[in-house]
Amino acid sequence: MRVAVVGGTGSFGKALVRRLAESGYDVVIGSRDAARADEAAQELGVEGATNADACRGADLVVLATKAEGTLETARELREQIGGTPLLSVAAELSFEPGGVVPTAEARSLAARVQDVLDGPVVAGLHSLAARNLGGDEPPEEDALVCGDDADAKALVLELAERVTSGRAIDCGPLASARALEGLTAVIVNVNKRYKAHAGVRLSGIS
Repeated sequence: MRVAVVGGTGSFGKALVRRLAESGYDVVIGSRDAARADEAAQELGVEGATNADACRGADLVVLATKAEGTLETARELREQIGGTPLLSVAAELSFEPGGVVPTAEARSLAARVQDVLDGPVVAGLHSLAARNLGGDEPPEEDALVCGDDADAKALVLELAERVTSGRAIDCGPLASARALEGLTAVIVNVNKRYKAHAGVRLSGIS
C-alpha cells in the first residue's frame, strides 16, 4: 500500500515515515518544498515529493502538518486527494498559564477536515508522541482511531497496528475524534508534570 505523508518533514511525520517504511509500506514524504522533502526522504530511505505530487496515486494520505496549517493544507490539496482516504493526526491545543487545554471549538479538527474533502477522513494516532513513535523500537502503546467509513477505518487500523507494539483500537465514529484530540492535551500535561514520555494503554480488552 502506498502512503503519502503530507507534512512529512516535521518531527511526527518523520517518526511515522520511519515506522511505516520499516513495516513494508511504500511511503512518499510530502512537503511544500520539494527539496526539503527530498532531503528528509534520503535520510529515511523513502521517496520525496511536493505535497500535491505525493497525494497523487496514494492509497492513503496522512495529514501530518501542524494543527494551524491542517485545514488550509486540506483545502489546497482537495483536488489531488480526491476520494482517497485521509488520516488526520493533528490536535488543536491552547497553551494557557495553568497548562495545555483543548481549544473552544465544538467539533474536532478531523471533522472540519472532512467538511473540505471529498474522500473519507479518519482520525487517529493523537496519543502517540513523535519521540516515542520514532524511537529505536515501536512504542508499547495503543493507537486510538475514529471514523465513519468502514473501509477507510480498516486501512488506518491496520497501519496503526503495524507502527506500534500495542493495539489499534476502533473508538467509534468521527464525531468522537473531539475526545481523541482533547486527550493530546491531557498527555502533554502529564508529560510536563512528571517529566515523562507517557502514552496510552486501555485495560480490559483482550
